[in-house]
Amino acid sequence: MAVQEVILARPRGFCAGVEMAVSVVERALEKFGRPIYAFHEIVHNQHIVNDFTQRGVIFVSHVADVPAGAKLVFSAHGVSPAVRMEARQRRIQIIIDATCPLVDKVHREVRRFAAEGYWIILVGHNDHDEIVGTCGEAADRIRVVGSSAEAGRVEVPDPAKVAVLTQTTLSVDDTREILDVLRRRFPKMVSPAKEDICYATQNRQDAVKKLLDKVQLILVIGSRNSENSNQLCRVARARGAQAYLVNTIQEIDRRWFEGVTSIGITSGASVPEALVQEAVAYFTSQGARMTEIGVAEENIHFALPPEVTMEPGRAPPSLT
Repeated sequence: MAVQEVILARPRGFCAGVEMAVSVVERALEKFGRPIYAFHEIVHNQHIVNDFTQRGVIFVSHVADVPAGAKLVFSAHGVSPAVRMEARQRRIQIIIDATCPLVDKVHREVRRFAAEGYWIILVGHNDHDEIVGTCGEAADRIRVVGSSAEAGRVEVPDPAKVAVLTQTTLSVDDTREILDVLRRRFPKMVSPAKEDICYATQNRQDAVKKLLDKVQLILVIGSRNSENSNQLCRVARARGAQAYLVNTIQEIDRRWFEGVTSIGITSGASVPEALVQEAVAYFTSQGARMTEIGVAEENIHFALPPEVTMEPGRAPPSLT
């Protein structure tokens, strides 16, 4: 039996931070020409990275790979103060910061809590670009935990002086469990007034939960190294649903849909809408009908940095 119904989740795809970061690179190419260097993938989506690579963006993992006099963009995931300093010392001509403002918020919180003498427990994944950059703000005062088990083992020099922060792209439900463990162990633990998991991450996870009442399977469009895309699959699987992550429709396996008549489609926060529409067309061309359900409307936009918006001849403020 073929898939008869496709329901699209709303919201899906680009969040404000990704929209801003992608626009920064677009503007930089227009303004300065190729090559543009980018420290790490500008966002975690292979389609976008491949497209920019073909257009003259060189993605690097080390600032040492960027020649003096070049133009360099910091990715949406943020960087450590050490990376910023190294970039300045290498006499890179123009440095453009495309860090998502919500990630930058976590950096500021680290600096504030560290200055106040707190030991910081950072909930997230050690090897994620966002966590690497955030830890660089106060590495000697940060402990990273990625699971409830790790939360049960983590130690700090002063248990009465603990602050907790989180990676912006985590599973809302998993993070709640980790925080519950930490609160039991550190009753005096403090946290920011507003949680760190970003609005877009939460909205997309809520939309998947709503889809689960109406479909038998969830198809998530996103890259393997996209944390928020992976979390959408985990949210569905945690509730007993089948869920598959694909970068493009070429990765779809028809066997997944045996006995399945209704599916939900969503996409991670760094996925172009064109890839979602390709997936929809894959099913509608076979006779499926398409509808859409949503949990929220997003109208948030972040300003672009002055390096790509100021008129030629005017110097932007120095990057600190």
